[in-house]
Amino acid sequence: MRQSQLFTKIERNAPKDEATVNAQLLARAGFVSKLMSGVYSYLPLGLRTLNKIENIVREEMDAVGGQEISMPMIHPKANWMTTGGWDKIDVLFKVKSRTEKDYALGQSEEEVVTPLVMKYVNTYKDLPKAVYQINWKFRDELRSKSGLLRGVEFLMKDMYSFHETQEDFEKYFAEVKKAYFKIFDRLGLVAKATEASGGAFTQKISYEFMVLTDAGEDDILYCDACEFCVNAEIAKEKEGDKCTRCGGKGTLAKAKASEVGNVFDLGQKFAKDFDVTFADKEGKKQYPIMGCYGIGISRLMGVIVEKYHDEGGILWPESVAPFTVHLLALGAADGSKAYESLQKAGVQVLYDDRDVTPGAKFAEADLIGIPWRIVVSQKLQADGGDNVELKKRSEKEAKIIPLDEALKAIKARH
Repeated sequence: MRQSQLFTKIERNAPKDEATVNAQLLARAGFVSKLMSGVYSYLPLGLRTLNKIENIVREEMDAVGGQEISMPMIHPKANWMTTGGWDKIDVLFKVKSRTEKDYALGQSEEEVVTPLVMKYVNTYKDLPKAVYQINWKFRDELRSKSGLLRGVEFLMKDMYSFHETQEDFEKYFAEVKKAYFKIFDRLGLVAKATEASGGAFTQKISYEFMVLTDAGEDDILYCDACEFCVNAEIAKEKEGDKCTRCGGKGTLAKAKASEVGNVFDLGQKFAKDFDVTFADKEGKKQYPIMGCYGIGISRLMGVIVEKYHDEGGILWPESVAPFTVHLLALGAADGSKAYESLQKAGVQVLYDDRDVTPGAKFAEADLIGIPWRIVVSQKLQADGGDNVELKKRSEKEAKIIPLDEALKAIKARH
């Protein structure tokens, strides 16, 4: 894509009403535009990154047998009354139509997915089943803040599984946990599975996947020697205690973290609410065991920026960067040959063909944070050669090499 064709522009100064790094850099670099607190437009660069995060999540959910669907964002009041959520969930957006009917904007999907899936489950032979969607959610937050980390409208992946037995659920539960760790690893994040409360409708233990960040809203305690981690709000332990999970080998440290995903054991609560059953091996009616597995897609975008940035701007991991290469043509240099070569090689490239100063191009390239930078200039092209300057965004040193070697280096690392 030619940068001259982007309708967005780089902003020199951070928005005055944004305090967190992700909100400032994403707005300045032209990834998002704030409509109001907790609600953003995703611009061309931002949508490309959001889609890449979404696709990584989609691939791993497909790999564990999830079937993708799309469910409504507006729900009838009756479904939420059936589960008790209409009166118990304080963040639920409630909408009244001109026909005097009441609706809810989806903040989760148990009220829709339970009767939907069980419509097609008659006997134990139809189980297990796992369905997921990646869709927009709405929560009536009293104080939305921290850029993409806490929003009123946000993109989320939520999967629900249905099982014949608790044993089968727990087996699948463990499989999805592993898939979550794989997702976060592919995104360049280290997440900790934190024990937490099961939420409004279940007292069962759940897991929240936390990424350490100063912009996070949760305090966690984690062991420096094993995988034990717990939300500080429900913990019996305190900072500095020896970890009982690994026999005192490690010490518990306290840190700020942001929740990027969760897994819940829903038990039979929602199936009983809707009175949806299946016939077991003996022909008796049984309620299925349900599991819920969420990942905040748009929140992940903000968390990645919180972790990967420097004084110049964003440093996107290659897996989610809007483009692989940022091609800069300086002065009167012609970058079309390099642009065509990169495209022909299947490399996603943003070509800065604008008539602006080299200093502005370098500064804006750092702000946008595309992993690789290739520079073409009259000086490099003076001898009729095809040398370019190749630099990794996360590294200080650049090197002058022929274009074909630069392509090989990028393809080898990408």
